[in-house]
Amino acid sequence: MCLHNIQRVALIRTLAIKPDILLLDEPMSALDYQSRLAISDDIYKIIKNEGKTAIMVTHDIAEAISMSDRVIVLTKRPSKVKSIYEINLTDKSTPINNRKCKEFSTYYDTIWRDLDVHI
Repeated sequence: MCLHNIQRVALIRTLAIKPDILLLDEPMSALDYQSRLAISDDIYKIIKNEGKTAIMVTHDIAEAISMSDRVIVLTKRPSKVKSIYEINLTDKSTPINNRKCKEFSTYYDTIWRDLDVHI
């Protein structure tokens, strides 16, 4: 069984116990890029169809924007909430399509600057 299917099965098992909130901690970190995109669409659709709330921890800005209604940026340790972004994309649909929305790059650039990453 490929990792993509294992991730999907794990989510379905979790939903079987009918939790109020899902915590997804780097759910796609072990996947290659194409699989990440596919599984993000699957997870997004399943969560929306089940009407669940999910908190997803990720270091991938694009993943956060494309899958979320809200992105919370934390400070370095000890972590505190630094910023909260309400993600309002025109024509919001699936994570893959959300990356094509005209506002996507603006959110990406703003959040990137907020992270204080020095390269």
